[in-house]
Amino acid sequence: MVFGKRRRRLQGNSKNKIWFILVVLVGIAAGIAGVLFFEGEKPTASLEGTGHFLGKDGAVTYTVSDDKSGIRGIYLWATQGTTKKLLDSKVFPQSSYKNPVGPLSESGTVSFAPLAEGFKDGAVTITLEVYDFSMRGWFKGNKKVVTQEATIDTNPPRIQILHGEKYISPGGTGIAIYRVSDADSVSGVLINGRFYRGYLVGDGRDDTYICYFALPYDAAKIEELSIRATDNAGNSTLAPFATVYKKADQKNDNITISDGFLNLKIPEFQLHYPEMTGELIDQYVYINNKVRQQNNAQIQTICNLSEPDRMWRNRFERMAGSSRAGFADHRDYLYNGRSIDRQVHLGMDIASIRRAEVKAANRGKIIFGDYLGIYGNMVIMDHGQGVFSLYSHLSQINVSPGDTVDQGTVIGLTGTTGMAGGDHLHFSMLVQGTFVTPKEWWDQNWIEATIEEPLTDSRF
Repeated sequence: MVFGKRRRRLQGNSKNKIWFILVVLVGIAAGIAGVLFFEGEKPTASLEGTGHFLGKDGAVTYTVSDDKSGIRGIYLWATQGTTKKLLDSKVFPQSSYKNPVGPLSESGTVSFAPLAEGFKDGAVTITLEVYDFSMRGWFKGNKKVVTQEATIDTNPPRIQILHGEKYISPGGTGIAIYRVSDADSVSGVLINGRFYRGYLVGDGRDDTYICYFALPYDAAKIEELSIRATDNAGNSTLAPFATVYKKADQKNDNITISDGFLNLKIPEFQLHYPEMTGELIDQYVYINNKVRQQNNAQIQTICNLSEPDRMWRNRFERMAGSSRAGFADHRDYLYNGRSIDRQVHLGMDIASIRRAEVKAANRGKIIFGDYLGIYGNMVIMDHGQGVFSLYSHLSQINVSPGDTVDQGTVIGLTGTTGMAGGDHLHFSMLVQGTFVTPKEWWDQNWIEATIEEPLTDSRF
C-alpha cells in the first residue's frame, strides 16, 4: 500500500518535471521565435538624395535598410492637398526561414513628372514607408515612415541676352552678358560641350551676369554656342547666340633633346616621379607626355573654382624680356635625329636675366604655390570670375596660397625648375581651366573693346 502511494507520487513528480521541461522548452522556443520573428527594431529610411525642388522631369531618391529580418516592402508617395499618388512600390518575397529573410538594404531613384501625375506647382510632401519581415503589428512588420517637404517648380528660368561675343579664335577668350529671371539658377555659356559659369557683373545689378568663356586652341569650329540657365528644380533654358570663328595661325617648332639636357633634368624628376623606368630618353618621354597630362589636369581642377567678384583692372602686365616661345606652338621633339614626341606649348616663354623678378600681372588671390612636374615651381593666381594667371619654372616663390596681392607685387624669381632648359618665365592665362593666349589679356585695346565697352553698353 505504502509502496503504491510512493510509486504514484514518483509518477506525479515525473509528470511535473516533464511538464516543467516542456514549459521551459516552449518558453525558450517562444523567446527564440520572439527574437527571430517578432524583433522590434524598425528599418532605417532616408530621402536625403531627393532635392527640395522638383522640376517637370523630377526624381525622388531613397535609401532603406534593415539588418534584422530584412526589407519586406517599400512604398513611395507624393501628396499635395487632396491629391495622393503612389510613385513606386516594391514587395520582396521571403527568401529563407531564418533571419534575414529579405534584402538588408535597397536604394533607388524614381522618376517623377509632377504635371503628368496631376500635381501643380507648389508645395508637395514626399512620403517613404518601409516594412520589415518581423511578425509584429499583426504580422505586418515594423514600419518606418519618413517625409520630405519639397516644392514643385516646372517653370524654367528666362534669359535675355545683352551681349554675345562677335568673333573668337582658337585659344581666344570671349564674353557674354545676359539677364536671368531666377537669381538662384546656375547659368553660363555652353560652347562645344564645355560649360563656363557666369557671375554677377558686380556693378550693383542683381540680375545681370557676365561669363568669360574660351575656345580651346585645337577647336576646328564652333559646334554649339548658347547661354544655359538651370534652376534648383533642374529646369533648363538654352538661349543660342552666334559668333564668328576666326582661324588662328599656330607655329610649328622642332625641339632637339640632347644627352646633356637629359643628364641635367631627369634627376630632378626622379625625385618626384620614382615610378619612371627605362633609359633616360624613355623617362623624358614619360615626363613630357604622361606627367604633362597629369599636370594640366591638376591645373584645370585648381582653376575650376573662382572668386565671384572681379579683382583685376585694365590690362595684365607682361614681364619685360624677349619672347622665347608662343602660345599653342606645336612642338616636335627630336632625339638623335628622330621624332620621339609631339606636344603643344600652352603659354608664353619670356627671358631677361637670371633670377629676374616675377611680378603679379594683375590684382588677385594666390591659390597655388608649389612644385608641379613640368612646370617646376609654380604660382597660380585667381583674378575672379573665372580668370587665372600662371607663372612657372620659378627659382623662388615669395607668396603663399590665400595671399591677396596687387598688380606689380613680386611673387617670385625666374629659374629653370621643371622642364626648362634655361632661366625664363613661362606665363599662362586660363579661363575656368582652359588655357588661352595671354596676348589678348596684355592688350588694353582688347580689354576695352571686348569687356569694358560691352559692360557699359549693357546698362542701357
